[in-house]
Parts: sequence; C-alpha cells; structure tokens
Amino acid sequence: MHAWPASEVPALPGKGRDLRIHDTATGGRVTLAPGPVARIYVCGITPYDATHIGHAATYNAFDLVQRVWLDTKRQVHYVQNVTDVDDPLLQRADRDGIDWVALAERETALFREDMTALRMLPPRHYIGAVEAIPGIVPLVERLRDLGAAYELDGDIYFSVESDPHFGGVSHLDAAAMRLLSAERGGDPDRPGKKNPVDPMLWTAAREGEPSWDGGSLGRGRPGWHIECVAIALDHLGMGFDVQGGGSDLAFPHHEMGASHAQVLTGEFPMAQAYVHAGMVALDGEKMSKSKGNLVFVSRLRREGVDPAAIRLALLAHHYRADWEWTDQVLRDAVARLDRWRSAVSRPDGPDADALVEEIREALADDLDAPAALAAVDRWADRQQERGGTDTGAPGVVTRAVDALLGVAL
Repeated sequence: MHAWPASEVPALPGKGRDLRIHDTATGGRVTLAPGPVARIYVCGITPYDATHIGHAATYNAFDLVQRVWLDTKRQVHYVQNVTDVDDPLLQRADRDGIDWVALAERETALFREDMTALRMLPPRHYIGAVEAIPGIVPLVERLRDLGAAYELDGDIYFSVESDPHFGGVSHLDAAAMRLLSAERGGDPDRPGKKNPVDPMLWTAAREGEPSWDGGSLGRGRPGWHIECVAIALDHLGMGFDVQGGGSDLAFPHHEMGASHAQVLTGEFPMAQAYVHAGMVALDGEKMSKSKGNLVFVSRLRREGVDPAAIRLALLAHHYRADWEWTDQVLRDAVARLDRWRSAVSRPDGPDADALVEEIREALADDLDAPAALAAVDRWADRQQERGGTDTGAPGVVTRAVDALLGVAL
C-alpha cells in the first residue's frame, strides 16, 4: 500500500531541542533522545468513513513529533497501518451494499488526500492489515507454541496472564478493563475465555466474511492488536521510540499490543514512550463514527476552507487536551492565518531568530503548539505595530512556521 506525497520541510539554521513528552505508561514526562534514526509507529484508520477532525488532530500531534525530530537533524522512520479488514468495515459495507474492498480503497484514498492537503508528513511504510497477514500468522502460531494463546471454538485468543507486564501501559483495574473491552471491540462476556479481556488473535472463518489461509490456525482473519504488532516488529523492531494514537487506544489496543510483542520477543518495553492525543468533541460528545457526530476534513475542503486554517485550528489546542470543535474555533484559525500571511508579506520585519527558538522550545516542551502559536502571534503583532528593518525576517518566519508547525504561509 502506498502513502501520500511528502511536502518539503525547509531547513532551519541551528538545531532543535530533544523532545520532552508525556508517557502514558509512566504517567510523566520523558526526554526522548533517539539515535540517528528516530522510530515511531502511529495506529492508522479503519477505512469505513471519511477522515474527521478527531483523526486529523491525532495525526497532527505525531506530525509535530516528526518535525521536532527532523529539526534535531535526525532521520525519522515512521510506520502507520491501515486496518483494511475489520468488523466495522464489513458491517458498513453490508449496510451500504458495497464491496468491502471497494469501500476500504475509497476511504483510504480520501484519507491520503486529506493528509496531503493538511501537509502531514507521510510514513515511510504504510501497511494494510490484509497485506500483513503472511507475517501475522507465524506470530500467532508462535504465541500458541509459547502457551500464551489458546483456542476457543476455532478462534485463537491471547492470554493476558502470559505477560508479567500486562497493565503497565494503561494502569487500569480489572473492572475498567472489562468495561472498555466491551466498548472498544472486545468480547469480555464470551463464555470459555480464561480472562474476560483476553483479545482475539485469529478469528476463524465465518460464513459470508472474508478469510485467508492461516496455516495451522485454519482459515480466518487477524485480530486488531496483533496486526499492529506484526507491522511494528517487522519494520521497527522492539524498543522503538514512540507508539502513538488517540487516547482511546491506550486500552485495549496499545496495552494488548505491548503484551503481544513482549511475550513474542522476551524483551521489554515494546516502545520507549506511549503517547496519546486527546479526543475532539462536537455538541458535547466525543466525535466518533459510531455516534455520527463528525466534521469531515474533506467536507471542509469542499466548502473552500484553506487546509492551513484547519491545521491552525488543530494546533490551537494542546495535543493531550480534550476539546470541542465549533464554528468559532475555525473562524479564529482563519483570522490567525490571514494575520500571519499579512505579516510575512512585507519586505522586512522584526528580528525573527528569537522567534524560531521560542517555537523550538515550545514544541520540545510536550508539543506545546498553543505556546508556539502565541509566539508567532506576538511577532505578527510587532510587525503590525511598528514593523522592523530585517529584510530576512519574513522569510525566516515563513520557513519556521512551515518546518516546525506544518503551516504554509
């Protein structure tokens, strides 16, 4: 599967700072100091509907991580998956009377268009669950051989008790895990499971559903968590720098994935930091496909909204915060974009070197994009009030805002 085209990231003088970021597993900030190549895995979409603002906010957060790393003169090895076979996709295809493959391809293509418009840096490897199946099957077989997986009516489950570190990502108690498992794709009430929250590794073939050769597992399709583990281990290996996604992935998805990988390899941890973006609400409720309360990026673009304004609307909120999308949020972003573009359109301006360092420091401090935006606002205000004599300043600001914030002025 191919990703989307990359926008050029301007080079800036000097060097950025190492990123200090909140790690869900430890509950505090950690300083990430990768080697020459920083490794990040971000969980991708299940393509049964268009990209909404909640998706965009999550991918914007991890786009900032990459930009901070690039500014430290590191290379970035970014991997993202597409869950192009899963129950929600099959159910939507059946509801709409469309082939599930065609639905997945259509929505994945639209996602690529949205990511391109928003200037999100593409992954080096963009892998679909279906194409990963040949690598998933041996992992499930190995877990079974290790005694960490068991069969139940043809389905294969992972035993969470097999990982001594289980629970170390989300730190939830058993009751909370059971509740979230039921809400987020699990089946805690199925009789015969060793532990209610044990996740599915391999779903045996069902009539009317797609299935693949699973070798000794029999025909079927992979579970959600093992899909990401197989892709991450194949392309990044254990101990990569950041496992990223929305906060609703901390449990069960990232918790289960970490346990799968740790049992498979005997190594700990799967990732150096588990980083989670907040949820975006509309009309007082979390934006989600199941609720249908969605603001689609593609619809905003069709209505003529500048993608740079959409990006500024996302950047105006700290990535870990839960916040609400409103018309005012977008109006404020449009006004900010106009103000910035007006400021950099002049032939000279106030010195911008200090601004670059302010943006760098804000982003290195747990991706504090609102502080970075405030710093640019102050420069634009000085430009409007009294201008400056530095002929290179508007260009420096333009390149810094593009390179570090992903906004084209």
